[in-house]
Amino acid sequence: MIFRIIASLLIVASIVCVSAYWFTGNRRYLTYAWRLFQALLIGGLIFFALMFVERVLMRVF
Repeated sequence: MIFRIIASLLIVASIVCVSAYWFTGNRRYLTYAWRLFQALLIGGLIFFALMFVERVLMRVF
């Protein structure tokens, strides 16, 4: 539940940053959006890796 809320907030923040870039033309906002997107991807990979490890360990034990 918490992961979904955090992921949703990161997606919304990325969209806001891209929109700010379109309106202002300032590349700083595009850089922020890219960093937020990278954080979202890394967090997602960690989350799903932990789920995978949990499934594997449940089969072993």
